[in-house]
Amino acid sequence: MTDSPKSASSNPRLQALLGHEFFAAHHWKRRLVLWSGAVLVALAAILFAKASNWAYRLFQLLLSHGAWLPLLITPVVFGLLAWATEGRLRATRGSGIPQVIATLHIEDENFRARMLALPIAAGKMLLTLVALAVGASIGREGPTVHVGAGLFYSLGRRFGFTDAKAASRFILAGGAAGIAAAFNTPLAGVMFAIEELAGSFEHRLSGLLLTAVIIGGVVTLGIMGNYAYFGNVQADLPLGRAWLAVLLTGAICGLCGGLFVRLILLGPKGPLSHISRWRARGPVLFAAGCGLVLALIGLLSHNSVYGTGYEQARAFVQNATTTPGESFGVAKLLANVVSYWAGIPGGIFSPALAVGAGLGHNIAYLLPDVPPASVVLLGMSAYLAAVTGAPLTSTVIAMELTDNHAMAIPIMATCLLARATASLLSPTPVYRAFAERMVQDFERQHRSVVEVSPETDEPGKLSHAERSDELGGAPFSGKDPAKPS
Repeated sequence: MTDSPKSASSNPRLQALLGHEFFAAHHWKRRLVLWSGAVLVALAAILFAKASNWAYRLFQLLLSHGAWLPLLITPVVFGLLAWATEGRLRATRGSGIPQVIATLHIEDENFRARMLALPIAAGKMLLTLVALAVGASIGREGPTVHVGAGLFYSLGRRFGFTDAKAASRFILAGGAAGIAAAFNTPLAGVMFAIEELAGSFEHRLSGLLLTAVIIGGVVTLGIMGNYAYFGNVQADLPLGRAWLAVLLTGAICGLCGGLFVRLILLGPKGPLSHISRWRARGPVLFAAGCGLVLALIGLLSHNSVYGTGYEQARAFVQNATTTPGESFGVAKLLANVVSYWAGIPGGIFSPALAVGAGLGHNIAYLLPDVPPASVVLLGMSAYLAAVTGAPLTSTVIAMELTDNHAMAIPIMATCLLARATASLLSPTPVYRAFAERMVQDFERQHRSVVEVSPETDEPGKLSHAERSDELGGAPFSGKDPAKPS
């Protein structure tokens, strides 16, 4: 008589396989939550992108009734946005990327909830759309990163992932999925998470994060199609004298990018410190004044500096017959500065690409033997690298946005040179500098809670003069984060 077959439960190899960590229920729960979050972020990014286009078309309709109308409407709405974000929606101000970086560094539950709660994510989208509808020179990519991190964080907490380390993984995955969905560039999302979000705070990039970015990218591709943000750009840069373009664009765009960072960082000392004090005394009136200056720049530039700058950058990089003009790069840079000074919600990614394209167009005149489209592409990526301090992300974004891989080496060399040049003016990248200010504010606030007795004073309150710039306060206390620590 033969023995009966062994059951699965008595098979040690099968038991070992089923008991492997890969099959653990809590791991699958986390995977499913992350993957669901990636789908939600992709859908939110697509909706945000379409709504941003509608908002800017509304502004263009306004311009069709009179180029002078922004002189009246833009200052009023800028002031209202500054007023609306003075209270609980304060975290919606600025690009949103520094908030995400700060929450990766500060594992305090209350701080993370204040920066990444669902009302903050919804308010970020809505108020950015309002700003675009009145011509603000801002982008939607930074806000999409903020929204993505907020959605992932809230979803993780909803399903029980309340541990600080687990929350960090969700925040990192949400931010990476946000940038990938915003530009339809999955590889750039991964590089952004490594270089910008996780790099300075030592968070491990896991396979789950990569999978979340890929799923978000697949959803975006499935709905929007396999398209390049700026279309297919046929440009190359042969070895030889043409590589002078790498040196020129890297140096010029690097200096301009470093200058832009210094201008928007402001600081407690220096020639621009009085601007910080003005903004602290009357943030609403100051924002209205910024709106008026933006409208004046728009009037002088024939309405070319409003919005994200996508159409203008595309015209330059595609070597179109009609371009925004020779002064566009400088004018757009100034428009970006005053829009950011206003303290309203909005990012700097797309506007930075537009400024770089305009500067590259100017540099191309100095290099008549080099294809203009190649110089524009170098300028665009170099300026972005100088502003963000992320040369690898800028390289990947430039290649994916233009569907051009022939210039990978020149673009990378230009981005590295631009980042090194920008560090002469701003050693700390802009997002990290703003995030450091938030960390300093949190630590100062935490010390005040410990040191001040509740019976004698109200702890935990920061004055306008103590709040970080990215959260809306103008003057800054402590050391200047733009200087190396």
